[in-house]
Amino acid sequence: MKKSILIIACTLLLTTSSCIINNPEAEDCAVISAEIIKITEGTSYDIVFTERSGERYYINRGLEQNLNLDNLNASVLNKTVTLHLPKFIIGTSNHIAQLAIKDDVIFTEFD
Repeated sequence: MKKSILIIACTLLLTTSSCIINNPEAEDCAVISAEIIKITEGTSYDIVFTERSGERYYINRGLEQNLNLDNLNASVLNKTVTLHLPKFIIGTSNHIAQLAIKDDVIFTEFD
């Protein structure tokens, strides 16, 4: 019984800790292209980007990082962007680690 509880606890710890995004690196990200059709304010000062397929991606606390919805709408809306999304053991996050249009980096968390 104690062994089963220990295995479950370790599994939960590994699963939840693998979903924490802390200092992502480019090599640990999936890189996708997306046409952005909507940009909105999300919860906790997040900026949410909606692509043509309806999939949503976000910049965590983007409004606290000197990003502005008006400027983003002018530069990103209805354009195809490149997104770097951190990968986890269980899949890919919708958290944006880097947002770029061609070679112009609009936002990055990379050092």
